[in-house]
Amino acid sequence: MHKSFGLTILLLLGFFTTGCGSNSNSGNINGTWTANLTNPDGSPAFNFTTSFTQQNGGSISITNFKFTTSGSCFSGPNTQTGSFGLSGTFNGSVTGSFGMNISTTSSTGTNNQLALQGAVNGNTITGTWTLSGTTGCSGNGNFTINKS
Repeated sequence: MHKSFGLTILLLLGFFTTGCGSNSNSGNINGTWTANLTNPDGSPAFNFTTSFTQQNGGSISITNFKFTTSGSCFSGPNTQTGSFGLSGTFNGSVTGSFGMNISTTSSTGTNNQLALQGAVNGNTITGTWTLSGTTGCSGNGNFTINKS
């Protein structure tokens, strides 16, 4: 009887500690994501697809980034950086803060910055975006990013 009780306690302890730790649910942010950015009036602003991979320290490796909308603000090579902070991971669902910056520098010296700030909730990231840069390349609005 003592062996059964001890084994049960050990199994329960293992079960409860499985969800602890910053990397326990790293697979949930990893994958291909599709973003839809809208203007304050709800009209489309930008769309893009990308792949996220969690790195140590709360940063995100961003690969396969591609705008799926045309426009002159990001027609050249782009640099992307991202980060997120987990405020809790329960039952395999990632929740927390999210940040991503997209910048471009053209051969003419123009520099446009697109900043996204929001929250991760499972397979959806929502928040606000701000664009600053050259004339005609400024604005703000809301975004939704869904895991594909």
